[in-house]
Amino acid sequence: MKIGISSYSLLPALKSGKMTILDVVQWVKDHGGEHLELVPYGYSLVDHPELADALRERARTLGIELSNYSMPANFVQDTPELFEAELNRVKLHVDLIHRLGMRHMRHDVTAFTLPPEKMTIHYFEEHLPEITQGSQIIADYAAGFGITTTIENHGFSVQSSDRVQRVLRQVNRPNFSTTLDIGNFMCVDEPSLVGVRKNLPFASLIHIKDFYFRPYYEDPGEGDWFTTSNGNYLRGAIVGQGDIPIREVLRQIKQSGYDGNITIEFEGMEDCEAGTKIGMDNVKRIWNEV
Repeated sequence: MKIGISSYSLLPALKSGKMTILDVVQWVKDHGGEHLELVPYGYSLVDHPELADALRERARTLGIELSNYSMPANFVQDTPELFEAELNRVKLHVDLIHRLGMRHMRHDVTAFTLPPEKMTIHYFEEHLPEITQGSQIIADYAAGFGITTTIENHGFSVQSSDRVQRVLRQVNRPNFSTTLDIGNFMCVDEPSLVGVRKNLPFASLIHIKDFYFRPYYEDPGEGDWFTTSNGNYLRGAIVGQGDIPIREVLRQIKQSGYDGNITIEFEGMEDCEAGTKIGMDNVKRIWNEV
């Protein structure tokens, strides 16, 4: 088991110009991480092959594994032509992943920002054929490079554990699994521990994050709060300091025999470097205690 971070954790530093993605690799090394997940926000690699090559070399030199590539995708399109265009776009990223020497990716299957009527089980079932077909085509394409593709509990339409399992069963590809995010179940008001226990058997990568939770009738006021599908309030926290039962979640993961990568995601209001470092240290400490 290796512990590392998502580049998304340092997005404020990337967006401000304080860091480049090459600096992030060095940051991971300097702060005791073992791997880095690439989320192409604050930088782009698919249209900058020279940067991709430099990143691959920097990671190799420092001994940091490039563990996963996470990207948005939407297979629910209005026309067959748009569906095909989206498949071709995702395939370009698969080519990039191969160029980087990576073997694991996560892609979404619907748009991330959705109105309430598109978060329903009815919308999900109506569009399951497109979700399935798109995921199968990308998984089959990636299999030629030895790449595992995954769906995350992410994006409201396919965020609960049961819907993730429904997609996994429908796609039915040996190189298609789930990136399990322990916090994202809360976005659709599923307790983290319930979602984790249900989907652990299907996980090839685990994201560890933390949230503060307030019920719909207790408006917390200003801050980076957002609402769940049922109107409750969430805000990103430093891992180990929020309302997710991190100790029990990590105990369940450890007892399951999971030995893949664990990725820290920090989305809080604190300084991103401090929040990411404290969260990573907390996970290391708690993992050794449970």
